[in-house]
Amino acid sequence: MTGAAGEPGVTVGTTRGGRRPWTLRRRLVVTVVLLLAATAGALAITSTLALRASLVSQLDTELLAASQRSAGAPRDEPGDDHHGGAATSPGTDGERHDEGPTPPFLVVAGQRTGTVGLLSDDGAVVQSGFLDPDAQVQAIDPEQESILLDVPVGADPLTVDLTDLGEFRVVSRASAGQEVLVTGLSLADVRATERDYLTVVALVTLLGLLAAATAAAVVVRRALRPLDRMAAAATRVAELPLDRGEVSLDERVADADTDPRTEIGQVGASFNHMLGNVERALEARHASETQVRQFVADASHELRTPLASIRGYAELVRRSPDDVPASTLRALDRVESEAVRMTALVEDLLLLARLDAGRPLASEEVDVASLAVDALTDAHAAGPDHEWRLDLPDEPLAVVGDAARLHQVLTNLLANARVHTPPGTRVELRVSRSGTSPSGRQVLIEVRDDGPGIPASLLPTLFQRFTRGDDARNRAGGSTGLGLAIAHAVVTAHRGTIAVESAPGTTTFSVTLPAAPVPEPPSGPLPPPPSAARTARAR
Repeated sequence: MTGAAGEPGVTVGTTRGGRRPWTLRRRLVVTVVLLLAATAGALAITSTLALRASLVSQLDTELLAASQRSAGAPRDEPGDDHHGGAATSPGTDGERHDEGPTPPFLVVAGQRTGTVGLLSDDGAVVQSGFLDPDAQVQAIDPEQESILLDVPVGADPLTVDLTDLGEFRVVSRASAGQEVLVTGLSLADVRATERDYLTVVALVTLLGLLAAATAAAVVVRRALRPLDRMAAAATRVAELPLDRGEVSLDERVADADTDPRTEIGQVGASFNHMLGNVERALEARHASETQVRQFVADASHELRTPLASIRGYAELVRRSPDDVPASTLRALDRVESEAVRMTALVEDLLLLARLDAGRPLASEEVDVASLAVDALTDAHAAGPDHEWRLDLPDEPLAVVGDAARLHQVLTNLLANARVHTPPGTRVELRVSRSGTSPSGRQVLIEVRDDGPGIPASLLPTLFQRFTRGDDARNRAGGSTGLGLAIAHAVVTAHRGTIAVESAPGTTTFSVTLPAAPVPEPPSGPLPPPPSAARTARAR
């Protein structure tokens, strides 16, 4: 498994939607980062709201003070020019034009820039203006005046949007008579402070999340290393040949990863306990198999003598000079035939028991071409109603092994093709070289027929013992189901492989054996070139 940080392990597949599933390491890191991000986001929102409330509260305090200063400002007579300035408004030529005297409540001592004010009398605007950042009084348009006129008199400060001027905190207070004075302070500084604060918080949060993700990845990787070691141990156990023979299951999780006080330690201890149970089960299985193999070998060996006696007595009676009824002779023929068949079965069982026990085979250089010629000749004699073909290479091919057992492999494969195909079927035995490098040279033996094929349901168990084909392919019957099992056992004992490919109209058995080492070329003159390809065809 390859996790978020490239950790080793077993390979995982994809989910139903085609996406690769997340590893535990990645899920933990992402979960930690998401929790931190949610926490940081909540803190940022809460602190921003608190900051805004504080800034607005401070602004409201300044607003109430500004409103009091505006209320205490002296009233100018019409036509007076207070402070030598006047409110201006934009004209059609883009310049500001005088509209009247400067509102005194804007230029009173202590008023800050960004203050807006409006004086109304019985709903009619008397004076209005805005103190810009240059401390110059600017006129406001009728729409902005209408917004200020709608501010409730005597209410707490509230926020209004004066279009082009932006947001303001405003308060409306009654003045002398029916006059109402509206005073407002710009929220631009508050909004700028909020933006700066949020920018800083976002950058700090991002850097913090990156640092937290890195730290979480390191911590989680270190915390899950015992699981990686367990996965590696499980992979090594899975690669052992547990299905046959004596297995030494020494793999265990280290004691450091089996601390029962931790969750991972509990998993490690359970894993070791499971391996112990598996090891005991494998030992029991091997002991049982050994007993069975020994029993089969002993029984097969012991049955050879009585079977030989049965055959001998049957033949003795059949050759007796006394008159024997014809029915008795037919019965004796059946007894002798079945004794021969049972002898062959016993010999097969004894051979399999010896191969299972690991008995060493003969080791000599065997000419594969000679084996093929002999085996095909025997097959042609046993099945003259089939079409037999032999294809041999130009160069001689040899393997190191037991000639008698390899001959039995070819005989079993050809007999399988003969017995399980109808008359007239073409059976081809081909020998060739497989592999190019000197260390990888192999001999490939193929037995191909154009018969009805092998049922797909039978292919997975074809080389198991007592596996028999159905009636569609088996025309003769009487098969013991051991021929292909013996071929598989002999080929495996020679460090080779055997495989089958079958479809309606073609079946191919392939045997691959390591080629015998090529002798060093002599230092003298080269030998004559090999003869032409040896190709024999028997019908």
